[in-house]
Amino acid sequence: MLRSTTLRTSVVGVAALAVIGGLAVSASASAPSAPVAEEARKAPKESSLTGSAKMFRADGQQVRFSFDAHGFAPAEPDEPGAPAGTSRGTFRFSHYTADGTQGAYAEGRVDCLLTGGPVATATGVITRSDLPGAIGKRVGFTVYDGKGDGRKDRVGYSWAVGSLLTMEVPKCLSAAPYETVESGDFKVEHVLPPNPSGNSEKAESAGTEE
Repeated sequence: MLRSTTLRTSVVGVAALAVIGGLAVSASASAPSAPVAEEARKAPKESSLTGSAKMFRADGQQVRFSFDAHGFAPAEPDEPGAPAGTSRGTFRFSHYTADGTQGAYAEGRVDCLLTGGPVATATGVITRSDLPGAIGKRVGFTVYDGKGDGRKDRVGYSWAVGSLLTMEVPKCLSAAPYETVESGDFKVEHVLPPNPSGNSEKAESAGTEE
């Protein structure tokens, strides 16, 4: 009788341990690991273009760009009825001779930002500058983020083959990024927002079908 009771007690104990163990395994499997949760927390929530850098010029000219732009698409669309974007932020650039005695600077507010992978194109309106006639002009920038320490980054701008003072630049348009970085670093984060029409996934799928 004692042996039977002991056996039943042991069986019940093993079964209980199995249930508890199963619950532990289930909880462990369902809960995200710490590294995964941390990566999700750090994932960018929107597109951005940030950073500052000095361009390489063999003759020593001092050309610098700085950006702090976030969002996507024009906050104030030019097309009637188009959905408003979320672009915002600031920019600054300067160009001086090697000895710093001649040149100018300009800074302003971002009115459009578009990103695609490691490339960002932004435009903005100049609000402060010591270049006569520059205030109120829209300018554009394109940045390639080579990832890493910034040495592979490149920058282009709307006045690359024209005059900043006479060009009429549409929102989110600029030249290809061709200037190379000497020091500094730019960071481009690409996050495609949902299509207001709700057809973004269908459009992407349709584009991949043959």
